[in-house]
Amino acid sequence: MTATALLPGLLRSTRRRSVSPTLVLAWVVVAVVILWAIAPGLFTHYSATSGVPQDRLLPPDAQHWFGTDQLGRDQYSRVVHGSIHSLSGAVVAVAVGFVAGSLLGLLAGSLGGLVDIVIGRVVDVLLSVPGLLLSLTVIILLGFGTVHAAIAVGLTSIASFTRLTRSEVVGVRRSDYVEAAFGSGGRRWSVLFRHVLPNSLGPVLALVALQIGTAIIAISTLGFLGYGAPPPTPEWGLLIADGRNYVATSWWLTTYPGIVVVVVVLAANRIGQSLGRRGRQGGSR
Repeated sequence: MTATALLPGLLRSTRRRSVSPTLVLAWVVVAVVILWAIAPGLFTHYSATSGVPQDRLLPPDAQHWFGTDQLGRDQYSRVVHGSIHSLSGAVVAVAVGFVAGSLLGLLAGSLGGLVDIVIGRVVDVLLSVPGLLLSLTVIILLGFGTVHAAIAVGLTSIASFTRLTRSEVVGVRRSDYVEAAFGSGGRRWSVLFRHVLPNSLGPVLALVALQIGTAIIAISTLGFLGYGAPPPTPEWGLLIADGRNYVATSWWLTTYPGIVVVVVVLAANRIGQSLGRRGRQGGSR
């Protein structure tokens, strides 16, 4: 084989091995926001709940990167301290959807029959109801607060996890090694949790990353509407809601928290797309 014939293959291999700059940037964004949540004191020395009255509504400058709000509180500090509420709420929401959806999908895909039909109809009903409407209904039943908002958002994502897990379980259930495990005397639930479920979670874990971004948007939306964390908690959606009355004169109160939400969601979606692509490539091999 000549060198000219080898060159295209080498170029394709190099492109596959190269790391996408957007993916690296996405991981950097997620890492920074996680550090915000874990150790906000490393990034700002201002209080997130108390301010200086004479410093109210100051525009962004070297001292206050995101400006100050109507009570003289540093807006950058409130965004940094608010990351723990938004991220923890998103993690709880995705955990609820992932655990419940994976178990329901495992039951539907492995047992089949009437169980599959019933779970499928429940999933269809959940998917037919708008997510925000379902979240508001659950919050009204449970009460306001970040945890209740996270649970409500998590319940809306159960259907997506159930449908994806079921489709993966059906494919893995028919694999030769699963049939061999059953043929060698393996018990149903042992084989399901030892072989079927672990080998079905690749695409589901990619959906987890995508759902993190969706959950952040949903929790911020509920916070904006007043159904999330109560004031003066610096939750991102609540920050945007607090600044909407000052958009004409103090644009930074809504702009910077909104930009942070958009950037974090885009980063989570980029990571989810990368994980999903790797999962499909692994499945094709």
